[in-house]
Amino acid sequence: MKESFKVCFCCVRSFKVKTSEPPQEIKTLFEDYSGDGRMSVDEMLRFVIQVQGEKHADSNYVKDIFHRLKHHGVFHPRGIHLEGFYRYLLSDFNSPLPPSGQVWQDMNQPLSHYFLYTGHNSYLTGNQLNSRSSTGPIVKALRSGVRVIELDLWPNSSGTEAEVRHGGTLTSREDLQKCLNAVKENAFEVSEYPVVLTLEDHLPPDLQKKVAKMVRQTFGGTLFRCTDEYKERFPSPEALKNKILISTKPPKEYLQTQVSQSATTDESVKAKKVADAEELIQDEDEETVAVEYRDLISIHAGNRKGGLKNCLNGDPNRVIRLRFDSSNYDPLVGWIHGAQMVAFNMQSHGRFLWMMQGMFKANGGCGYVKKPDVLLSNGLGCETFDPSSKSLQIKTVLKVKIYNGEGWNLDFPQDYFDRYSPPDFYAKASIGIAGIPLDTTSYRTETDTDEWFPVWDKEFEFPLRVPELALLCITVKDYDSNTQNDFAGQTCLPLSEIRPGIRAVRLHDRAGEVLKHARLLVRFVLEPR
Repeated sequence: MKESFKVCFCCVRSFKVKTSEPPQEIKTLFEDYSGDGRMSVDEMLRFVIQVQGEKHADSNYVKDIFHRLKHHGVFHPRGIHLEGFYRYLLSDFNSPLPPSGQVWQDMNQPLSHYFLYTGHNSYLTGNQLNSRSSTGPIVKALRSGVRVIELDLWPNSSGTEAEVRHGGTLTSREDLQKCLNAVKENAFEVSEYPVVLTLEDHLPPDLQKKVAKMVRQTFGGTLFRCTDEYKERFPSPEALKNKILISTKPPKEYLQTQVSQSATTDESVKAKKVADAEELIQDEDEETVAVEYRDLISIHAGNRKGGLKNCLNGDPNRVIRLRFDSSNYDPLVGWIHGAQMVAFNMQSHGRFLWMMQGMFKANGGCGYVKKPDVLLSNGLGCETFDPSSKSLQIKTVLKVKIYNGEGWNLDFPQDYFDRYSPPDFYAKASIGIAGIPLDTTSYRTETDTDEWFPVWDKEFEFPLRVPELALLCITVKDYDSNTQNDFAGQTCLPLSEIRPGIRAVRLHDRAGEVLKHARLLVRFVLEPR
């Protein structure tokens, strides 16, 4: 089969089009685990247990796989052929992550023991300067698993009502009641764990009273009130299921810094920039807040001076929200120091948002990820965890073998990547973008030229000191010698949840939406040290 590209009105370039074929290693595995060119239920079960590491699998699990393969036209009553085996490996039900919706972490610890999926300026449809305000982004965020929604509250032009808008910009305004209704109606559609509604208010006391009444009437019994009984120990996500918590974040308590624009990976440099900015923080003037409004607040904005360690690692029972400015930044800064709520614009695209989305694929996508023990306990000398320490020992080695990929020819037009030839794909695998500095490294495959079905067959090793805080990020691009390389898909996976074995890794677009067909065949091996 050939694919033709028209160069000019009289010239046509033709290329032989290959199909997606099983790599040699996959063919060998099929031969090792099958007989007479077919793999039976018992043989497939042996493969699933020994190679895929699914120790709890049984014959019913394999029969379900065979049943799903019927839709691919590669099933035979006496077993599956090589093509059927290959289709299984590339199928959606062979994901590197556990099935979505399975919350497996202990959800009975205080709220401060978890990372929360946190939004920033949740009502904006686009950029922070002149985009439209709407309830749409709020709905989308909640239905994507985001658990912290932020609204900026300002007096309207007459000063008689509160409205939602991004002050000091050209963005439009939205009705507060509509925003509250959007939260109420969508808060628990994909996760029953609590939603935190952060109100950054610029309101006088009389409007704060009006907002307090609106909040009480809208949320009713789902509104959590933090009474004296919770002051010693804040409730757990499990205890707060289907509850709305109100938080405040006065604008004067922003941690203003230039870290978001910095390309440095040096933690000491990042820490210094944050520490220098902390001198700008001022105490909240409690006397200017209406009592009715203050009584609704479950998570109070706080203040801690004295450097990044004091700000982030001081009180393990205090929920900390981190935000630098209106652009997205490396969430590593907050996570590796224990900040629970690292706030992000879900409207912006790029690798930092991909990391955020990847982090919260963990724990069934419920929007809560339990902090690793290194962030919850002190060392022998009561010292806190130091992510930049040179003495951290290697705990695990992750081996990642990228075999091949397919599906771009179905997701993109023929000339999307190159006008006159098929694409030249390569894959870049990196780890530690959301891990500690010593674990940060990246590799890339060779470029497979003029191929819609690239074959790389390349293995990489990642020695890891704190695997609990690591994300595996893979980006595929089309190589161009004269222009910027074209983006062709990405994925970001929490290392703590990656299942060993040969897996189908689905790719996502720049916004984080999953591509329908494009995927990679990858083998994962985790070797403890």
